[in-house]
Amino acid sequence: MTDFLLIAYIFLIAGIIAVPIASKLGLGSVLGYLLAGIVIGPTLTFLNVDVIAIQHFAEFGVVMMLFIVGLELEPKALWSMRKQLIGLGGGQVVLSAAAFTGIGLAFGHAWQTALTIGLILSLSSTAIVLQTLSERGLLKSDGGQASFSVLLTQDIAVIPMLAFIPLLALPELAPAIADTAHTSDDTHASLSLVAGLESWQAALVTLGMIALVVFGGNYLTAPIFRFVAQARLRELFTATALFFVIGIALMMSLVGLSPALGTFLAGVVLANSPYKHELESNIDPFKGLLLGLFFITVGASINFQLLADNLATIVLLTSALIVTKTAVLLILGRIFGLRGAALWLLALGLAQAGEFGFVLLAYSVSNNVLADNIADQLLLVVTLSMLLSPGLYILYQRVIAPRFICEQPGKETDEFPDDSHVIIAGSGRMGGLVDRILQAGGYKTTVIDYNYKQLEALERVGIRNFFGDATRPDLLSAAGIEDAKLLVVALDDAEQITKLVRYAMQNYPHLHVVARAVDRHHVYDLWAYGCRDIIRETYDSTMRMGRSAFEALGIEQEKAQEMVDIFSEFDKEMLREAADVYEIGVPFEENHAYIERINKIFDEKEPEIKQQMREICDRVVNGSK
Repeated sequence: MTDFLLIAYIFLIAGIIAVPIASKLGLGSVLGYLLAGIVIGPTLTFLNVDVIAIQHFAEFGVVMMLFIVGLELEPKALWSMRKQLIGLGGGQVVLSAAAFTGIGLAFGHAWQTALTIGLILSLSSTAIVLQTLSERGLLKSDGGQASFSVLLTQDIAVIPMLAFIPLLALPELAPAIADTAHTSDDTHASLSLVAGLESWQAALVTLGMIALVVFGGNYLTAPIFRFVAQARLRELFTATALFFVIGIALMMSLVGLSPALGTFLAGVVLANSPYKHELESNIDPFKGLLLGLFFITVGASINFQLLADNLATIVLLTSALIVTKTAVLLILGRIFGLRGAALWLLALGLAQAGEFGFVLLAYSVSNNVLADNIADQLLLVVTLSMLLSPGLYILYQRVIAPRFICEQPGKETDEFPDDSHVIIAGSGRMGGLVDRILQAGGYKTTVIDYNYKQLEALERVGIRNFFGDATRPDLLSAAGIEDAKLLVVALDDAEQITKLVRYAMQNYPHLHVVARAVDRHHVYDLWAYGCRDIIRETYDSTMRMGRSAFEALGIEQEKAQEMVDIFSEFDKEMLREAADVYEIGVPFEENHAYIERINKIFDEKEPEIKQQMREICDRVVNGSK
C-alpha cells in the first residue's frame, strides 16, 4: 500500500508542478506532462516502477477522449465528413506508409520490416492533437476539423493493421521470441470471443457486438439513467458513465476491435441523447487525469542511454518522420481545399507518431515481424516525435498563424447569428416556453434540466433537451457555455438560480444572462451579482391581473394599461434605487437602511403616482380621452 501511495504521489506532484509552469510559459499542458515524466524518470527507475504497465492503463484516457469526441458528433455530421475521412485521412495513411516503407528499404531492411515500420509511423497521436487543439480553441477551425478527420481514419486503420501485421512474420525472428509470442497468444485467446473461429464466424460475432453497442446506446441508456436518477446521487451518475465507457471498451476488446473506435461509435450513437452532457461532464475528469498520466509515462519511458548511444540515428529518423509527414499533409491538405493557417495547422499538428505506435511495436515484436533492437530505436523515435509535437504547435501559433491573419474574413458583430448557441437552464413552466419561442424564431438552444420526467415529456413534443444539474461548472462547459451567446436561467429554486447566475457572471463576462427571479428580494440578489436582465416569474401576469381588475371596475382597456404602466415604472425605479442598500443574506426586515430607503421612496413618489392614477380615472368618468 505504501509503495502504491508513493508512486501515485510522485506522479501527482510532478504534474501539479510542471503543468502550471508550462502553461504559464505558453508551452501547453501536454509538454508540461512530458517534461514532468522526464524529470521523474530516474526516480521511477530507482523504485523499479513498471512505467510501461502504467502507460497501458493510462491509454484508457484516449478511449475516454474519443467517447467524448463522439458525443459531440451527430451521425449526420459524421456522414458529411466522409470525403475527408476517406480521401484526406485514407490518403495520409497510405502515402505516409508508402514513404516510410521506402525509407526503410533504403536503410536495407526486408520489405516486410520496412512495410511494418511504414504502417506504424503513419499514425499520429490522437491524445496530443485533440488535447492541444481543445486547449488552444482550434478544434472547430477548418484545420482542426481536418485534423480530426485524419485522426479518426487512423484509429480505424489500426484494426486492419492488427490483422495484417502477423502476415508479415519473418521466420528468422521466430526462434528468439517464440515462447513470448506463444504466451501472449494464449493470454489474449482466453480473453477473446473470436479466437479459433473461422473468418466468417469472427466477422458475424464482431458485427453482432457492434450492433449491440448501437442498440444499447439507442434503447438502454435512457432507462438506466432514469433508474439511477431516482437516487439523485452524483456519484451514481459518475459510476454509470464509467459503466458505459468501460463496458463498451471491454466489448470491443473481446472481438479484437479497437476500444477507442468502439467508444467513439457509442459516442456518436448517444450524440442526440438528452443524457449526453451528463455523460460527458462525468467522464471528462477521468479522461483528463488519465491523459496526463499517459503523457507523463511517455516522458518517463525515454531510454536516455540508448538515445545517447544512437543519437545521430534517432535524431535523423525523427527529423525524417516529421518532415515526411508534414510534406504529405501539406500536399493532401491543399488538394482538399485547405489554405493558409488551416493547412499548416493540419500539417504540423499531425507530424508526430502516435500512442498506437507503442501498441503496434510490441505487437510486431511478439509476431516475429520486428527485431527487438529495431523496435527499441523506433520506440525512441515515436517518443521523441511526441515530445517535439507541442513545440510544433508553438511554432504554428507564434510564427506561422500571425502571417495569415490578414486572410481571415471579417466577422459581422452587429447581428445576432442564426446559429448562435443559447443555453436554457430549466425546462419547466418558464424555460420550456422560452425554448419554444426561441426555436420558433429559428435559434438553436440547449436545454438542461434535472427532472428526467419533465425531459421525457418535452421530448415527446419535439423539444431537444439534456439531462443534468445546470449549476455544475463541468456540465455547463460540456454544454458549450464558452461559446454561448445567451444563458436563460429558468430554474425553479431561488438558491440554484442565484448559484448559477453568480458563476456565469463571474466566469463568462461576455455572456448575456437572462435570469428568473422568484420574488422582488431575489431580484436584489441577482442584481448584486451583476445580472441586469432579470424577470420576476409572476410580475407580468400580476400586471395583467391588475389591468383586468381596472377593466372590471369600468375603465377601458387602453386607460387600464396606462395606469398599470405607471405603477410598473414606479416599481422598477424603486427596485433600482433600493438595490444599493440591499445586503445579500440579510432578511429585509433586519436591514434598516433598506427599510428606510423604501419608506423614503414611498413618501416621495406615492403621492405623485396616486395623482397620475386619479387624473386617468377622472378623464374616464368625464368621458374625456
